[in-house]
Amino acid sequence: MLKKTLLAFCVIISAFSLKAQQIPRFNPDTVRTIVIDTPVANIRSHKLNAQDFIDAVLADTSFYKAFQNMKRYAFTAENRIFTYDKKNRINGRVYRKILHDREQGKNKVTYPAKQDSGAVYKKNGKYELYTIEMFDYIFMNAYNSEFATGGSPINPKGKNAGYKAKLKALIFTPGRKISGIPFISSKTEIFGPDLRQFYNYEFARGTYVDSIPVYRFKVIRKPSTADDDTMIKEMTTIFDARDFQVLGRYVDMKYSNMLFDFDVQMNIELNRFNGELLPVKITYQGNWDVPLHKEERASFLILHKDYKAVQ
Repeated sequence: MLKKTLLAFCVIISAFSLKAQQIPRFNPDTVRTIVIDTPVANIRSHKLNAQDFIDAVLADTSFYKAFQNMKRYAFTAENRIFTYDKKNRINGRVYRKILHDREQGKNKVTYPAKQDSGAVYKKNGKYELYTIEMFDYIFMNAYNSEFATGGSPINPKGKNAGYKAKLKALIFTPGRKISGIPFISSKTEIFGPDLRQFYNYEFARGTYVDSIPVYRFKVIRKPSTADDDTMIKEMTTIFDARDFQVLGRYVDMKYSNMLFDFDVQMNIELNRFNGELLPVKITYQGNWDVPLHKEERASFLILHKDYKAVQ
């Protein structure tokens, strides 16, 4: 039971660097898409304070709704997944070009291109890595994801529903306590009274995709903080300066003890089409390891483009 619980938790964490990195992986850093006016600015000089940004992070619903908005659009997705062995050599590749459309109110998915190689599937046809299965569910709509049909960000149904709920909570409602995670449930509550002492807040202004004025609010672990005091090492949120809606989120999480070890990063970026926020890029890289189970190492690049409104 403990093994299963720890395995599930580590997969959840993977939805959000790497030790002894020997090959290039996708760098999930939303800041690379933003031109920063000044490296660090004074929040108060802009008539804002850290609590304004914290409140906005905790209250935001636009980030999840951007994924719900996809059901009203046809679009093209390109997904690249790489898995790695213990020496960080690629041992599995997945490429998907996916056309999403709507016919008679239902989501239609076609695959103009599908390429797999290496250690991707088990003999029974299931994915070799549980990490890929979870990402396939969340971001690729292969299992009729709630992002295609509406649904709740924290109430999925079906197999592994509890794990998927925690995964979605970590991605779309960050900063809150996620119950049911062994040993470190409280370490997700980074804005709570017990953890605030371990973090610094940084603020900057910049421009996103050449024209959108943004605020970058970074919550970053203090250098003097012990490694085991925190799980989330950095969380950066990009706000549209015009309406304070979230345009991007980057999370860096790392934790290690005698029972499990993970080191992962994830980034999600949005943009507007017809005035609505829609996801355009998801990147991930990470390792996780628990006793009596194969270590999982993977990286993802998911791109969405060519959005067209449909009835």
